[in-house]
Amino acid sequence: MPTQQLDYFTSLVAEDEHLPLTEAAIAVAQHAYPDLDVQGVLDHLDQLGNKLKSRITPDTSPVQRLQILKHFFYIELGFGPNPNDFYAPENSYLHYVLENRRGIPISLAILMMELGNQIGLKIRGVSFPNHFMMRISLQQGEVIMDPLTGESLSKSQLQEMLDPYLDAKGYRGELSLPLNVFLRASSSREILSRFLRNLKMIYSEHDRWERLLGVQERLVILLPDSIEEIRDRGLIFAQLEYLRPALADMHRYLSESPEAEDAGDIREHIATLESQAKFH
Repeated sequence: MPTQQLDYFTSLVAEDEHLPLTEAAIAVAQHAYPDLDVQGVLDHLDQLGNKLKSRITPDTSPVQRLQILKHFFYIELGFGPNPNDFYAPENSYLHYVLENRRGIPISLAILMMELGNQIGLKIRGVSFPNHFMMRISLQQGEVIMDPLTGESLSKSQLQEMLDPYLDAKGYRGELSLPLNVFLRASSSREILSRFLRNLKMIYSEHDRWERLLGVQERLVILLPDSIEEIRDRGLIFAQLEYLRPALADMHRYLSESPEAEDAGDIREHIATLESQAKFH
């Protein structure tokens, strides 16, 4: 384990109040790109921010600032989705997204939020189901924007996007949840956890266990109270045959969640690993 990088990530996410979202999101990539120069990527972003700032005067209204930002980001720089390989892990790594101008909603949103912040716009992330969104407060009201295109979405468009999720979760009839529940601004920690869980899903589907472990280590650091993330790290350790840390994580999971639905499965896992450990 490159503990220096994990220590760095730990220091970034230690406090909610001053969590530097952009820097932490860039630093996530160090598990896959150990030589990544995080400060260099931040400098690149600042250069773009300076270019943007040169087009703003104190008299530029928030609505005009947003128009200038959208034109700069989507038209001039050409940021957008990667239609050829939407689920490639690189679309989540900000240094790659900056170079190639291709990303997924959450990675594009983090860049937009950073640039917006540099020109005095308050853009916040929204963990909308299946499609990360941005929320901008203007005098005219709240705007919900699609990070892939910069398009503002109406309530009916958002409801249409939400309905399949509500159906799949059974949130219908009396259990129906109003749209506004899904449009609240997310904290930096919530955004980062969704960012990491996207990568977790991608690497899980391709059984890339070493890469997955790098992501999972950061999830455990980011969400220290989530015992499920510790369990998942234990399962990844087991796949990589790191028996001692695997057993430590699984025992900890059972001690804190003895009644968990999967407790029986985890006990079986432990028994298998302990018998393997005897032969090592």
